[in-house]
Amino acid sequence: MKIVFAILKYLGLTLIVLVTVVTLYVAFDTSPKVAQSSETFSTLADIHDDEQAIAQTKAIDARLAEQARTAPPEVLFEPETELLIRAKIEDGSEVAAAAPGARNAYFGDLHVHTIYSMDGYSFGTLATPDDAYRFARGEAIKNPAGFDMQLSRPLDFYAVTDHAMFLGLVQAAADSTTRFSKHNFSKPFHALNPTVNSGTDVTSSLSRLGVYTQFVPKAVSWLQTGELDREEVLGIVRSAWEDIVNAADQYYEPGSFTTFVGYEYTTASDDVGNLHRNVIFKDSHRLPREPFSRYHSQNPEDLWQWMDELRAKGVESLAIPHNSNASNGQMFKLADWAGDPLDDDYAKQRIRNEPIIELTQIKGTSETHPALSTRDEWAGFEIMPYRIGPSALSDLKGSYARDALLNGLALEHQGVTNPFQFGFIGSTDTHSAASQVEEQNFVSKLGILSASAEQRGSVPWSGLGGRLAYHSTRAAGIDFLTKVNGRVFTSWSGPTFSASGLAAVWAEENNRESLYDAFRRKEVFATSGPRIKLRFFAGYDFDEDMMNDADRVAQAYATGVSMGGQISAADVAGEHASPGFLIMAVADPQSAPLQRLQIVKGWIDSDGKTHEHVVDVACAGGSPVDAETNRCPDNGARVDLSDCSINRETGAGELAVLWRDPEFIHSQRAFYYARVLENPTCRWSTWDAIRAGVPPRANLAKTLQERAWSSPIHYLAE
Repeated sequence: MKIVFAILKYLGLTLIVLVTVVTLYVAFDTSPKVAQSSETFSTLADIHDDEQAIAQTKAIDARLAEQARTAPPEVLFEPETELLIRAKIEDGSEVAAAAPGARNAYFGDLHVHTIYSMDGYSFGTLATPDDAYRFARGEAIKNPAGFDMQLSRPLDFYAVTDHAMFLGLVQAAADSTTRFSKHNFSKPFHALNPTVNSGTDVTSSLSRLGVYTQFVPKAVSWLQTGELDREEVLGIVRSAWEDIVNAADQYYEPGSFTTFVGYEYTTASDDVGNLHRNVIFKDSHRLPREPFSRYHSQNPEDLWQWMDELRAKGVESLAIPHNSNASNGQMFKLADWAGDPLDDDYAKQRIRNEPIIELTQIKGTSETHPALSTRDEWAGFEIMPYRIGPSALSDLKGSYARDALLNGLALEHQGVTNPFQFGFIGSTDTHSAASQVEEQNFVSKLGILSASAEQRGSVPWSGLGGRLAYHSTRAAGIDFLTKVNGRVFTSWSGPTFSASGLAAVWAEENNRESLYDAFRRKEVFATSGPRIKLRFFAGYDFDEDMMNDADRVAQAYATGVSMGGQISAADVAGEHASPGFLIMAVADPQSAPLQRLQIVKGWIDSDGKTHEHVVDVACAGGSPVDAETNRCPDNGARVDLSDCSINRETGAGELAVLWRDPEFIHSQRAFYYARVLENPTCRWSTWDAIRAGVPPRANLAKTLQERAWSSPIHYLAE
């Protein structure tokens, strides 16, 4: 009962409401059964045709439209390109002398938040950029709830990318030792993170969410009225930025561990379509004095212009869009910010500044969606169907990478430069400084708000207190809890979050120059967490003899192109009139064996209509691909849901194949990328349920097939 009274006190409700809720609970608590998820796809994510979700989305959109109509502009600061000049770090790079065939696979995370992100601090995170880099190198650090977080093995590279939007400001407001904390604005936030953090119950979660939702609008309002001094705020931002830069340089060890200076540009359309980007700088000796944020401009095209202006001053950077799945169709729409059709100038500037995208992360995977790719049985992998913030559905068209790649072909067909010729990486978007990619150890991204299995939504809130909390929050109009087959679970999008992912790079050396050059040439791939090594090449001179040659990688580089590249009809020089595709994958020894290699193809026909196709090209155990279905046979891989054990003997440690497209047409533009799937393993939510001794939540997938995706290779027809 304590939790109910605490919630009611927090919400300002009366005892009459409590009596009413209890009466209704006793008399009418008949919880309907929900649809059971499939083994690998959550029905919780399959809600784009759900009438209640559609109605709720329409109501939210109406409110957002009214807010956009009446809200004042939020440009608070003038963009600047004044530089922060620092000593150059010599990394001893010998990239120019190294042969491409000697490139290694390196794994890292380019999306990490610490104490300086306003939401991270609001969620209890006290970890600094130094802590983040210590974690990436293999050390244990504390979760805000007090337990240790530690990787099973160190990462090769890492970037702290705190939100530029009010960078460090909430921490400065809450820390009563700072000058800014003495301001009247700051006083309500003083007790946000006491020495002993608050608990993980519903009351604490609602309280922290309340602080988070109050801070930004209050800061914007006080800056607009002049009650907060712009220069004072910018001074805090610049100080936090210098600390982030200093930490990156302190922990950079060329050859063994690479750090990148970066930050997140956090913006959105007026309908809360996610348009977030992480900006990664190649070096640290010439940097902007302050990062460009939404409060310099809401428009991502202005970010690109700022990056171009810095590039003219010798500051090289790239921006990496993420969570396009939550963009409500805005990330890859076919119009610019002003609503005009895309043209060559737009496309060239976008390609120059955004050569790669983040395909997978904790808030879902953005490859494709089952409603977009109806013939792809694996399209439902880790779908998070909502926009970020409101529980409104995200429109599918314009939100997923494969759809954008197809639209890029259509633009080329119309004579416009393709702005969507990007490569793929993964990262996490952790807000606790610690990458979360291991299913059995996943504690999500929200610090103290996701520290327990109950908060993550994988385990029910137990007892009468949980059920009464459900009814009291519902009576208050707060959609925080839901019932699934009579049990009370955390609602919102958290249960659809994913233990994903990692950025993977083929580079000569583990240093900034070599890794950054790989980002630029798009010789990168994404994994959902395991450190699968995936290679993908295309070339006209490839033949079957390569498969028995120990030097086949060097041959592939010498006579073809690697992932992220392009080939054309004009490249034909050998005996084959169609290109061969060489795909090689090596399993992560600490994860499950591989099950299949696949090729995803997209193309455009002479009428301007786009198509896509997924084919299996190599199967575990050497089994042949069925010629009619283009699918591998069932290899017998199974998961024991009582303890998450698997039968490892059914999979492969390595898969490799040289494949030619039997439907290749010389005059058709196309793209190809490789996808490799592991045998099934337990999803994080199942691990949570097993540890708690309860059945897995019915509308969440019990298992998943971890995977990796190569960057696409584009075929340019004449």
